[in-house]
Parts: sequence; structure tokens; C-alpha cells
Amino acid sequence: MSRHPQAHNPLLETHTLPPFDAIEPEHVVPAIETLLADNRVAIEELVAHAEHQTPTWESLAAPLEALNDRLSQAWSPVSHLNGTMNSPALREAYQACIGKLSEYSTWLGQHAGLFRAFQALRQSPAFGDLSEAQQRSIDNTLRDFRLAGVDLPEAQKRRYGEIQARLSELANTYSNQLLDATQAWHKDIVDEDALAGLPQSARETLKANAEAKGIEGYRITLDFPSFFPVMTHAQDRSLREEVYTAFVTRASDVGPNASEFDNAPVMEETLALRHELAELLGFATYADYSLTTKMANGPTQVIGFLEDLAARAVPQAREEYAELETFARESLSMTELAPWDVGYVSEKLRETRYAISDEQLRPYFPAPQVVDGLFKVVERLYNVRFEEDEKAPRYHQDVRYFTILENDEPIAGFYLDLYAREGKRGGAWMDECRVRRQTDHGVQLPVAYLTCNFTRPVGDKPALLTHDEVTTLFHEFGHGLHHMLTRQTVADISGINGVAWDAVELPSQFMENFCWEREGLDLIAGHVDSGEPLPEELFDKLIAAKNFQSAMGMARQIEFSLFDFRLHHELKTPSAADIQTLLDEVRDQVAVVPRASFNRFQNSFGHIFAGGYAAGYYSYKWAEVLSADAWSAFEEAGIFDPETGRRFRTEILEQGGSKDAAVLFEAFRGREPSIEPLLRHCGIRAA
Repeated sequence: MSRHPQAHNPLLETHTLPPFDAIEPEHVVPAIETLLADNRVAIEELVAHAEHQTPTWESLAAPLEALNDRLSQAWSPVSHLNGTMNSPALREAYQACIGKLSEYSTWLGQHAGLFRAFQALRQSPAFGDLSEAQQRSIDNTLRDFRLAGVDLPEAQKRRYGEIQARLSELANTYSNQLLDATQAWHKDIVDEDALAGLPQSARETLKANAEAKGIEGYRITLDFPSFFPVMTHAQDRSLREEVYTAFVTRASDVGPNASEFDNAPVMEETLALRHELAELLGFATYADYSLTTKMANGPTQVIGFLEDLAARAVPQAREEYAELETFARESLSMTELAPWDVGYVSEKLRETRYAISDEQLRPYFPAPQVVDGLFKVVERLYNVRFEEDEKAPRYHQDVRYFTILENDEPIAGFYLDLYAREGKRGGAWMDECRVRRQTDHGVQLPVAYLTCNFTRPVGDKPALLTHDEVTTLFHEFGHGLHHMLTRQTVADISGINGVAWDAVELPSQFMENFCWEREGLDLIAGHVDSGEPLPEELFDKLIAAKNFQSAMGMARQIEFSLFDFRLHHELKTPSAADIQTLLDEVRDQVAVVPRASFNRFQNSFGHIFAGGYAAGYYSYKWAEVLSADAWSAFEEAGIFDPETGRRFRTEILEQGGSKDAAVLFEAFRGREPSIEPLLRHCGIRAA
């Protein structure tokens, strides 16, 4: 029963955009309870109707999609606020709904009557008259019923539901403990001399951190805009060690907040439950289960792919690390490198070798100019334009809302939330706010959330981004374009929905390439004071330094990918010690940098424990093969070639999940993907 059945509840009303200015934590539970109850009644009516009359798309699939969408429109802003404006009241409301949503999802996925209705639709003569998109959506739905245990005996169905509900809770706990651990640590510094080596921009950030808390001096936190400059520039080795230690022990049994937010029990229970879930559904391991919705054909192919990449990258990564050791010894008088030295020494070597640093580039990447340049790149590629809507309800003063127009008609919209702040989880991501779909009143336009954690502006100056932050923005916007430029009108395969997880990074990684091209940078970069473009000399240095330590970077990604995949393929009910042992084993195989015995990377690996990448982190590298090869088509034709841009849009971005990713890629490229462009772009010599 809703606690406030009479109260006005914005989450229960129909809106084009979420009413962020009206949503309060007390609205969340009543709204979700009401919608779930309404949906259950409506679904039973759909099933009863299907038992008396052969179901059609209009009588079964379309109304079910509408019910799902109404629930999503209420939950999506709540979930987004939980990630970007976390507060105790909101956290409590969010937590209270997770179990209810998981229970509903299990009920829906195991509803035998609904399953039979979709089977009847699939077998009816009318199925042949449906569009390819509708047919694929129905086939995906039937697959998902089986993956939800619709065929299981009653007791096992119940157990499946219990596992899914618990896994949702565990993911949320993992995420909350990581956020709390990140925010629990800080170091206050009064004497500016202790920050020797830090650039002015970083000092201003640390000063602003302190001012926000009403204290004198400088405050170092574990948020990326604060942590990263210290690790890269601080001359004080003991300061680097202290900050590094706090960062790599977050949410663990060691370090400054030892055992206070320890994610180890969460990982143990999560992995045991995932394995039990996979076995319930007839899979040997969670990795096998995970691959049912991906491009890769099986665990052997994934591990073979990663080991092949390792064979090409690791020998070169070892050479790069040896160069770093030599430089540290000869130029910095450092006899050995500790983990907290690697970032600092790497930056010194990069500056020495290429005479370039992030700080030299920053003035050319003021955030407003970069955003404007991003829009210009997309406008040239896809013949659309952007318009800011300052009247759209927003959830924080830093957030902006834009509409995408084509031939002066709106086709999509998105929220842009660029800066780090308290109560916002780290990292960068794109998420769905609204999905493109056919409704009774026309086509619902897609809306995305685009979220980053860049250094915020200080005073009246715009934020100055690093080149790395610029590529992050382009990456997330690539996901956004996949969601927003879709032409699909069936929600299940619209935008990123229904796209194989190991292909979903293709459009995002593709967009990063514009940040490395003169033609792209001429649109993106402009000096904060003069507006002048990036000088040729700096551009040449940027490109020369592009593949600096690229093999080391690739080895690190392979390490994460192999650890994740083997964890879900080889270990059934691992203890925290078993998890550490496996990570150490993978590192012995592919890592080249030194590691601290207290490093608890796994305790903050949110991608796989709280973010949907379980047994799927390899997707980044898999999709990078696709994106590098897709980009090579633009290299051949010209990076703003209108015809190649049109084909990429129509063959990849507009298609969503309407066809297999491999089919779409071959339609665009005219052949199967090749690994060679990736190796070439990363400067990895052919093995």
C-alpha cells in the first residue's frame, strides 16, 4: 500500500523530461510501489486476453513495452540522482526499491503465462508480417525468458528470484561502500611548499576543496581531479605514497580506513551467487552465462583473444618499463621505482622526451570550447545541430540540457553533467533517460544522461581540461550518439538496447579518434585567453607522445580483462584470499609495473561488481578492434567524408540492436574486422 496515496507525486505523472525540480526522496517508494502494482494487474489482463485470442504485436508486445517504459521513466531519474546527487535520504529510498524492482523483474521473467503468450505470437502466421525489428525483439524476449529461468521447477524459480534480489542489493552496497570510502579520506595541507611540483590548476582545485569545507590551505581527496595531479606531479615522494596507499586500499581490509567499508565480503557473496545462478540455468560457469548475449562465441575465444593481445603487447610493455627505470636512475637518481613513483616518473619522461605536458595543453581545452567543438564535429559528420534549452528542469546548477535537431526538427536530447562534486560517484558514463519508441501518440524521442567528473571551474574562469578528459567526453558522447541517433522504434532494440555488450563500446571508442586529428582538434581546441588554435608545434608533440607507454596501457587493460574473465570462469565460491591469488597470478603473467602487497584493486573494481561488466570487461578491447577498423575507413576517405559519415550513421548508429553486431560491422566495412588497425593505432609492433 502506498504511504501517500493522495499526495501529489511527480514520478507518477507523464512528463517529456524528468521533473527534477519537483522530485523528493519521499516520492520514490510510493511511486515505485504504485507502478509495480499497476503493472502486475495490467500484465495479468494481457495474459488472460492472450489465452482467448491469438496475441498480436498490438495486443501483447506494444502494451507490455508501454508498461515497462512508464516504470523506467519513474526509476531512471531516481537511479541517476542516486549516482550524481547521493544523499542519505535518497540512498535510503533507492535501497528500499531495489529489492522490489528485482522481485518484479524476476516475476515478469518467469511468468509462464506471459512466456506462452510470446511463444504463441512467435508461432502465429502474423509473426511473418512483423518488421525485422519487431521479430528480433520477440526472439530476444523469448531468450530472456529462458535466461530468467521460466522453464525451471518452482523451487528453483524461487531460488533464482532470491539470488537476483540479493545480487542487486550487493551491487548497490559495493557501490555505496566505494563512494563512502573515497569520501572518507582526505589530507589537509597548510604549507604550500609541501605541494612542490603541482601545477597551478591542481593547487587551485585543492584550495577550492579546502574553502568548500571552510578550512585554510589545501585539501587532497581521492576524487580523480585531486588524486591524479598528486600522483603525476608531486615531488614529495612520501606524499605520493600516502595518497597512493589511501587510493588503492579503498573499501578494503587494509589502509587508513581498514575494514570500515570493506567490500571483500560483498565480492565473496556476489561471486558465489553468480556461479549458483549460472548453474541453475544450466551453464557451467557465470562466464558461459554472460556470453549468451555477447558477440564472442565462448570462453575459449575470449581467453584466446586476450592472450593473443598479451603476446603482442607485453614484450613491448616490458621494454617501455625498462626505459622508465633507466630514466629514473640516470635522470632522477632513483635506484628503484615503487608503484607510487610510476605516474610521476612517466610524466617526467614524457615531458623530457616530447617536451609536452598536460599543463601546456590545458589552456587550449577550456570546457565551453571543447563542448562547442564536440558539437561541431558531430554536426559535420551527421548533419545535425545542437540547441541548449535553459528552461528544462535540472538537478544541479552545473547541469545543462541540449536538444539535437535535424532539418530543424528535434530528434533527441541530453543532459550534460561535467564536473566532480561531493555525492557524485566517480568515473564517466552515459545512461538512458528516455528511449526512442513508437507510442500511441507518435514517436517518443530518445534522451541521454552524459556524466563526467572533470575538475570544476574555479572563480570566474572556465574549467581547463586535460587532453585525456577531452577524449573521455568524446567517448561518452559516442555512447550518447548510439542512443540518440537510433532510428529504431521498438524499445528493446532501440539505441544501445539489444546491442551485444562486447560491441557496445564501438561508437564510443570511435569518437575518441577525432581528438587526435588536426581537423578535429581545430574544431575542439582554442586558447582560453586568445582563442588561437593549438599551435603546430604542440600538435606535433601531442601526436608524437600519443603512443607513449601504449603497450603498458594495453597490458593493464588485458590484466583487468583476464582477471575479470578468469574470476567468473574458474572460481566458483572464492574467498577474498582466492580472489587476490588469482589477481596476483594474472599480474605475474601480464603486468609489468611493480605492485604493492597492500594494493586491493579488486575492492574498487566497480565495473564488474556494480556496473554490468562481469565476465565482460574484455569488451573494451574487443570493441576497440571494431572501432579502430571502422576508423580506418574514415582514414581512407577523409575523417569528415560525408558519405562515410552517412554510412556509419545508417549502418551502425541508427540500427541499435536490430541485427547482430557482426552483421552490422560487415555491412559498414564490407568485410570481417581486422586486428591490424588497432595495433597500428596503438603503436604496437607486429609480433
